[in-house]
Amino acid sequence: METAQLLFICYIIAIVAEAMTAALAAGRREMDWVGVYLLGCITALGGGSVRDVLLGRYPLTWVEHPHYLLITGFAALFTILIARYMHHLRHVFLFLDAVGLVVFTVIGCNIAMGMNMPVIIIIASGMITGCMGGVLRDVLCADVPLLFRAELYATVSIVTGLLYVTGEWLGLPHDAVMIGAMIFGLALRLMAIRFSWGMPKFVYTKTLH
Repeated sequence: METAQLLFICYIIAIVAEAMTAALAAGRREMDWVGVYLLGCITALGGGSVRDVLLGRYPLTWVEHPHYLLITGFAALFTILIARYMHHLRHVFLFLDAVGLVVFTVIGCNIAMGMNMPVIIIIASGMITGCMGGVLRDVLCADVPLLFRAELYATVSIVTGLLYVTGEWLGLPHDAVMIGAMIFGLALRLMAIRFSWGMPKFVYTKTLH
């Protein structure tokens, strides 16, 4: 199987997983089925959409490939039918979410590199693609976005992007660099979940006199 084909399969798995986790968030907020459908699409495709708008890249991914709206929307609705069993699949979805993070990151970096963007924009493009869908989900559900908590999430995306860009800059084989960066990022994310690794918190308490 070619690397590009493998990346595409991972992308489809990732957007389905993101849509299904978004459906659970919608259920916790008691949204109707339309809300579940829309939140699933926004979460799964929002990161790429924000990236494309910021980079001036058109048409947007879901406009160019409308079937992504059907895939993610129906994945979200399917979650309603199996919601009672979802707690048994928690670890599976944590793994798939981690896969989605690194896959989206590499795809975002690839797109920015193809547009000959500076390194910092390439890294930012990867992070936006990987994290912004979850931010949109959390904002719409009135939660503090995972991106802004101490948990290692955006950091994993940044590290994955840096490894990928560095390998490309060194002229290493593209497929090896891409797979290596994703494996390292995936391992880092899973270890962060397992051992509760996080970034230092800023705690400010104002004392009134």
